[in-house]
Amino acid sequence: MIRPPEYIQSIKPYVPGKPIEELQRELGIEDVVKLASNENPLGPSPKAVEAVYKVIRGLNRYPDGSGFYLKNVLSESLAVNQERLITGNGSNELIDIAVRTFMTAGDEAIMGVPSFVVYPLAVQSVGAKAVQVPLKEWRHDLYAMAGEITERTRIIFVANPNNPTGTINHTDEFDEFMQRVPDGVLVIVDEAYREYVRDGRYPDAMEYLKAERDILILRTFSKVYGLAGLRIGYGISREEIVREMNKVREPFNTSTVAQAAALASVEDDGHVERSIALNEEGKAYLYKEFRRLGLDFVATEANFIYMTFDSPVAVELYSHLLKRGVIIRPIGAAAVRITIGLPEENRLLVEVLGAVIGRILIS
Repeated sequence: MIRPPEYIQSIKPYVPGKPIEELQRELGIEDVVKLASNENPLGPSPKAVEAVYKVIRGLNRYPDGSGFYLKNVLSESLAVNQERLITGNGSNELIDIAVRTFMTAGDEAIMGVPSFVVYPLAVQSVGAKAVQVPLKEWRHDLYAMAGEITERTRIIFVANPNNPTGTINHTDEFDEFMQRVPDGVLVIVDEAYREYVRDGRYPDAMEYLKAERDILILRTFSKVYGLAGLRIGYGISREEIVREMNKVREPFNTSTVAQAAALASVEDDGHVERSIALNEEGKAYLYKEFRRLGLDFVATEANFIYMTFDSPVAVELYSHLLKRGVIIRPIGAAAVRITIGLPEENRLLVEVLGAVIGRILIS
């Protein structure tokens, strides 16, 4: 049997959050709450749903490979040329495209840990090395990350807000970090959750693009826009960087349906505002209840909360909640990530946590 290279064989595949339907089949539970994948509990904009219905009759035709109309709207709202934009099958695909475009075997990419698990997978898939730098106080240690730059460094990943901790790096420290990054190293700033950020110290990554730095800013329609099932995101970068990435990008990588829904979503500010308000309400409620239950958590700037424990109980807690119809995400042995849901979903989470957490922590 043909075998892939060793660096492919040793990859541990990404494991997505358990689907609601799968849990319903396994346990015969009708009422299931999924708080594992940071999805928008309000769902997509009604305008996006309407746009999908309008285009389905044309599905016999290939999609617009350039994403012209979507990029045209994004170009106006971001005040950048279309040539600085690239669309992807979620921002995940753009991570993979960037790695395949600019890295080869023996190269290095720097990233925080814990952070988005796709970064090291993408890097390993081309035979390159992932240099993982531990977080400091649950945030990217940008000073330490800059200190790991070598002549082999090609890419640095910064998730801001970070997944799974929900934390951000601030403008002053990001400025200092960028001053230490040499030309020829691509800084990928993953802003999947940027719309949820309320902290005024959040850096404007577009400023570095205006200065013509080697930066790729990733954004997505999966989170606040509620289009996770359609897989569409975009990147903003220098024209030269986008041009090279487009050589690697598949010709029809974003579907007609996804483009139409994204285009309609951009024009529905009200839905975004309602989604953010719901998240803030849920965050305040969960903070209060987690404190009441004596649970340790990290303050978040995203739509999820990172909860930590002094002992390796994450998988056990996940299993107990799963049996009661609540899906969360274990992160290693001593932490879980919980998506902020609808009010009734948050209340059920708290109820189930209260019923099992004491027994788990004592055992």
